[in-house]
Amino acid sequence: MEPRITDSHCHLDFPQFEGEISDLLERAGTAGVRRMVTICTKLRTAPAVRALADAHAPVFWAAGTHPMSAAEEPLATVEDLVELAAHPKMVGIGETGLDYHYTSESKAIQQESLRIHIEAARRTGLPLIIHARDADDDMARILTEEYRAGDYSCVMHCFSSGPDLAAAALDLGFYLSMSGIAAFPRSGDLREIFAAAPLDRILVETDSPYLAPPPHRGKRNEPAFVSHTARAGADVFGIDYAEFAAATEANFERLFSKAV
Repeated sequence: MEPRITDSHCHLDFPQFEGEISDLLERAGTAGVRRMVTICTKLRTAPAVRALADAHAPVFWAAGTHPMSAAEEPLATVEDLVELAAHPKMVGIGETGLDYHYTSESKAIQQESLRIHIEAARRTGLPLIIHARDADDDMARILTEEYRAGDYSCVMHCFSSGPDLAAAALDLGFYLSMSGIAAFPRSGDLREIFAAAPLDRILVETDSPYLAPPPHRGKRNEPAFVSHTARAGADVFGIDYAEFAAATEANFERLFSKAV
């Protein structure tokens, strides 16, 4: 049997998976993927995302407003997020964060939304799920300021930022999540960042349907493919796949303790 592993971040409600969830879950199970967290990126879609978790035992969920949607969607409130978190399979707050690559004009509302999500993570005790793109300085500053105001737990989802943000996140006790990007041939600098991190702070994910790792690069990603990213992660840390899978499982259960 394949070692057990968890896809800590996917988007099963996206249209790319319509009508395929049962087959997708079967393929994931064959690959050893025993759990996955599907992420709600707009609170108006929360009922559909929650329904996936209710219908399928391996599926847990998280909810938040993606930073690229922060200016278009109603601003979430702490109370909104706390209410959603009462669901037994709702295990994280987000994804939230900062994305200045395409939506730099909405910096102010992104930062306001991020701070709301951080407070919800504090109140619920659930981990914050962070998306960061081209915003390393502001991200490190806000995460640090807010942590000093009251601690919370956090994963830097699909981490592909620079070493300074990685160091800031690790210094706060946060986790870095490897996506398929870490397995791309030209991601040597990113693999060096992961290699310098403690093994007990590493998660793996697909971010499916996006960012499929080799040998599926350029195709639709799905939770089963997290095993390819994890094999690349094992190479980064110089350990065998079973050991790396066991380490990331322990890390996931420590951070996402509600999903155990």
